[in-house]
Amino acid sequence: MTTVQLDHVSKSFGPVRVIEDVSLTIEPGKVHVLLGENGAGKSTLIKMVAGIHRPDSGRILVDGEPVHISDPRAAEALGIATIHQELNLVPSLSIAENVVLGRFPTHLGVLSRPRARSIAREALDAVGLPLDVDTPVGRLGIAQQQLVEIAKALSVNSRVLILDEPTAALTGREIEQLFTIMHRLKERGVAMAFISHHLDEIPLVGDVVSVLRDGHLVAQVPPDTPEPELVKLMVGRPIDQQFPPRQAQLGEELLQVEGLSSAGKFSDISFTVHAGEVVGLAGLMGAGRTEVIRALAGVDRYDAGSVRVAGRRLKRGRVANSIAAGLGHVPEDRKQQGLVLGGSIWENLGLATLFSSAHLGIPDRRGQRARARSVSERLRIRMHSIDQRVRDLSGGNQQKVVFGRWVLAGSKVLLLDEPTRGVDVGAKVEIYELINAVVEGGGAVLMASSELPEVLGMSDRILVMSEGQITGEMPAAEATQDAVMTLAVKNVNNAEIGA
Repeated sequence: MTTVQLDHVSKSFGPVRVIEDVSLTIEPGKVHVLLGENGAGKSTLIKMVAGIHRPDSGRILVDGEPVHISDPRAAEALGIATIHQELNLVPSLSIAENVVLGRFPTHLGVLSRPRARSIAREALDAVGLPLDVDTPVGRLGIAQQQLVEIAKALSVNSRVLILDEPTAALTGREIEQLFTIMHRLKERGVAMAFISHHLDEIPLVGDVVSVLRDGHLVAQVPPDTPEPELVKLMVGRPIDQQFPPRQAQLGEELLQVEGLSSAGKFSDISFTVHAGEVVGLAGLMGAGRTEVIRALAGVDRYDAGSVRVAGRRLKRGRVANSIAAGLGHVPEDRKQQGLVLGGSIWENLGLATLFSSAHLGIPDRRGQRARARSVSERLRIRMHSIDQRVRDLSGGNQQKVVFGRWVLAGSKVLLLDEPTRGVDVGAKVEIYELINAVVEGGGAVLMASSELPEVLGMSDRILVMSEGQITGEMPAAEATQDAVMTLAVKNVNNAEIGA
């Protein structure tokens, strides 16, 4: 059994102090929850334990002895495994190859693929993931990739396990599986640090909660601390309403979808969204929500049907056509599909208007920077400057950049797929306020979300999908979670709630 102590550690990146004099202990057989807003310093703190960052001052002790964790291999040698928020998987390699990556088993000096498959199979069984271990990871959904990452960490029999938002992309059943695994690990004496933005998860799995704000440790509290008190500690103020109210009048039909079909994905999808309206899209894993949104955004082609934006028929199968028609797309995976992580904030904000604002084919860089600065101030994006790389922003601020791109483009209709995934409670409220501002300004929103409270709390009307079809529609004011789930499981056997 292993104990990890952070003793008065601090960390800066350039002039910015990210962690300031933080001390805490991760004990054997306990789950230490790290709580805080995006950008509070949680990920930086665990990356110091994982060997990715080195503290500028202070010490890290393992079993009471000061250690120098120079890189991830040094952390692994100490029995520390980390499941990062950004998955560290190679899409082109198989599940088995990813699980044993960096430690491929050998037999008589030759790589042993049968042994690799056996290790991977045992690891997948531990997390309840019944997949062929020869399947390329790139073919898996986000939730399945997350479970592969967890299986990979468990396969090395770690004594200290650090989990950075492991439930962000998991379904209800998968979260239950993970918590069952964590309880077993506690019984084995494994020490765990756990980061989550879902406050309802904390009493289910936590033993102690450390709350960070602006790089400082502001409190250590028990896991049964009431949620309003946790929120107040995180953001420094009480949040009165999780889903802020809005004043919007229903206007013309901005989005009309008729008979939309795509073989093997969805069929005969028809609905409308009016100006001043948020329409929620609910359903189970594989119901087709993401596929419908991607088709509307021009990312994927569809076989039949029509889409009209403000009465004008949309030519299908091209993102540029959708943008020109006034559609803005916030995808479920912002890092892979929504952002150029190596680009600056102003470059990412201006991606949708790069060509439309050009003069004689020459990009208007000065104008783009000025407009990006104005939008970033309006959306309260926390940054050092608009030249900062997007990859260095917190998750919530990255999501604001994706939203800001469509604010800058003047999009009439926003297509949102998991708009608050991996975002803390304070940033969630800010994103909800952005959604409200869009509809109050005469725009429309179609929002797919795996979080039923979010669908119920933010929508005016709810569409429910099952096996690629719309199985029901109801006003949000009359909807309940049970009513939505009844429609979501219609004609579905052995399904799981998910994206």
